[in-house]
Amino acid sequence: MSSDEQAYQTGMVLTTALASFVTGYMFGIFTTRGYLISPALAEERRRYHNDPVESDESDVDVDGTPLDHAPNWANGLDADRRQGLRFRESGVAERKSLMGESSEECKLVLVVRTDLGMTKGKIAAQCSHATLACYKALASADPSSPERRVLSRWERSGQAKIAVQVKSQAELLELRGKARAMGLTAEVIQDAGRTQIEAGSMTVLGVGPAPKSLVDKVTGGLKLL
Repeated sequence: MSSDEQAYQTGMVLTTALASFVTGYMFGIFTTRGYLISPALAEERRRYHNDPVESDESDVDVDGTPLDHAPNWANGLDADRRQGLRFRESGVAERKSLMGESSEECKLVLVVRTDLGMTKGKIAAQCSHATLACYKALASADPSSPERRVLSRWERSGQAKIAVQVKSQAELLELRGKARAMGLTAEVIQDAGRTQIEAGSMTVLGVGPAPKSLVDKVTGGLKLL
């Protein structure tokens, strides 16, 4: 092969490689910006990225102050009660007798109001608050108490959590009263009204963690969320 032929082939290889690089680069740019995506897919992406869920909601305001739509665990018992995080009555002896020393699996049920029109992100945030409120309520008990043993059993068995639904605040309060009459932990979360719903709205009730048979007597007839 002559030197001219070699130079020609080398030039062709370099030209092809450069063209491939430029084409791939431009294809990547156009794809990233959505120019090569079908209109239907582009519209779906737009809706997804602009969905007004709680992704931008923070528990801390711009000045570093905790927002009151979330439990402020540093407030103490009195502030928790004012914010609707604690409505616990007495009845420790009854609760102890109900919990017993059973090895039955425990669960936490989160009762969500569907009449408020909360988005999926808002519901997830409120359920998280209810879970923490119930956990805090049981974790504050004496380490040797039945409540703490139930909490430890729940932690060891995978922290089962079930989400169910009701359609009114009246139903939520009725369930809370029934749970507490049985000596179960029952914590209600109230929203501050900063994003989607009216301030003071009761959004989620947490029942438990407690043995399944006891929790089912309160929430067993409700539909899954």
